[in-house]
Amino acid sequence: MADNAALVRALQAQQLPVLEQEPLSRHTTFRIGGPAAVFCLPETPAQLLRTLELCRQQGVRTYLLGNGSNTLFADAGFDGAVICTVEMKHPVTVTGTRINAAAGASLANVCREALHHGLTGLEFAFGIPGTVGGATYMNAGAYGGELKQVITQVTFLDEDLKARTLTVSELAMGYRTSRFEQKGGIVLEAEFQLEAGDPAAIEARMQELMARRREKQPLELPSAGSTFKRPQGAFAGALIEQAGLRGFTVGGAAISTKHCGFVVNLGGATCADVVRLTDEVARIVYEKTGFRLEREIRVVQ
Repeated sequence: MADNAALVRALQAQQLPVLEQEPLSRHTTFRIGGPAAVFCLPETPAQLLRTLELCRQQGVRTYLLGNGSNTLFADAGFDGAVICTVEMKHPVTVTGTRINAAAGASLANVCREALHHGLTGLEFAFGIPGTVGGATYMNAGAYGGELKQVITQVTFLDEDLKARTLTVSELAMGYRTSRFEQKGGIVLEAEFQLEAGDPAAIEARMQELMARRREKQPLELPSAGSTFKRPQGAFAGALIEQAGLRGFTVGGAAISTKHCGFVVNLGGATCADVVRLTDEVARIVYEKTGFRLEREIRVVQ
């Protein structure tokens, strides 16, 4: 039986950083979510592993959180331990045309390192508001690129909390999915294989894509990024607009008037608002277009 109180005592006894009843709205880009019963902030890989071990010993379920860019927590919060990696050091090292990045490193920082060393292939990822771990977990992509095109191998903790390394061909990386979505595991590090390129051209491409994001995406409002997966043969945003749902609201949640592929928090939106809105949008789009929309954002109860 899970024992959150015993877990907190065990973490404190071993001087592992922990908070109780921490509002999850403070830790996601959507700015939505009730409290985590236990909120852990490991600062080293050793602390991360020990925290996970203690959670298992006390039977407490866990959720690993990076910068919270694709996560929607329930209004009731999370009755378990959210393990947030933002306080960990996240080294990014470059050897020739290869980059090794810790799971908590932001994609933006990895892209900047690639630019600094004149390496091309990651420009598409500049501006994706996620970490290496989360992006690998879901095979993040944008503007025609996705991580499986540049990742060569990933080191992770498996179901037994043992460190393993698998090559990209063993990771079952597809559209917004990977073996981690299907079988679990905690990403520790990813290796990227890039190519030598012209730094000026690389920077120009990065700035071009960032300008396109600022122009077309509602970056000024809290959101979790693209809300729906792209259906086969169409684009979610275009289908939503076609269905007449630009600006459609439920409570404090709304379809962005700037980009219909985004649900934004207008202020005070709840998880229930977002779920009801996305369910209703999917229903209407199916009725009017025949396409089925599936949420890309992860709803964590």
